[in-house]
Amino acid sequence: QVQLVESGGGLVQAGDSLRLSCAASGRTMNSYGLGWFRQAPGKERDFVAAITWGGSSADYADAVKGRFTISRDNAKNTFYLEMNNLKPEDTAVYYCAARITNPPITRRTAGYTYWGQGTQVTVSS
Repeated sequence: QVQLVESGGGLVQAGDSLRLSCAASGRTMNSYGLGWFRQAPGKERDFVAAITWGGSSADYADAVKGRFTISRDNAKNTFYLEMNNLKPEDTAVYYCAARITNPPITRRTAGYTYWGQGTQVTVSS
């Protein structure tokens, strides 16, 4: 069993930056694919970014490409989402997730087994 806990959300202004963290416990993350998703009020949960267990490959949604960076630190069992140049449309609850099957990267929410509780990110204009 894996437990994921997000942190780092908050209220910022457009153009600001935030870094979200996802700390994993229960098992080491060395063989997991990891992802970030977000859900705005009244909308479905959408893919944001994902990274392979070795950190050698990553995938980003078009809406965040060039502004967000996903990374991981296996030694700390933690992965991150660095968000720059935030926009009001980035406002959502952000969730981290872990995947234990191949391929290690997928954009499908159903492809992830473990989920964090979410952290709110609000970007004001």
